[in-house]
Amino acid sequence: MRPELVSIIHDCAARSARGELHFGEVVARLSGAGVESYHADYRDGQTRYYLPSGEVTAVALGHDAPPIAEAFDAEALQAAIRGAQRGEVRYPEFVARSQAAGCVGYIVWLAGRQVTYLGRRGEEHVERFPTSP
Repeated sequence: MRPELVSIIHDCAARSARGELHFGEVVARLSGAGVESYHADYRDGQTRYYLPSGEVTAVALGHDAPPIAEAFDAEALQAAIRGAQRGEVRYPEFVARSQAAGCVGYIVWLAGRQVTYLGRRGEEHVERFPTSP
C-alpha cells in the first residue's frame, strides 16, 4: 500500500478516535483516497482498511475497550447512530454506546454506502448512509 494512503488512513483513525472528525468527514477522506471498505472489530481492538486491489492495512482502534453487552439492543444502537449523524455523538462516545448496545464491531461499505453493525450471536443491523437533502 502506498505510504501516502497509509498516512491518510492513520490520520483519519487517530483524529476520529480523538473525536476531531465526524463520520461524514471520515467517509469522504477515505473514499477520496480509494478505500473500498473497513472493518472495526471491538473485540481485538483493530480496524482493517481494504482497497479494491486486495491490499489491507490495520490500525489499532486507539481507545479503551469497555465491556461489550451480551444482548444486542438495536434500538440503543440506532440512538447512538442517530446522535452521530446529527453530530452530537463523536466516535469515542459512539464506541462506548454501541458496545453497551451489544455491538462487537461494524463494517463500513464505502462503495455500497452502508454500515453493517454486528452482535455477538450473528445479529446484524444495516444502516444506509443518509442522503443529502
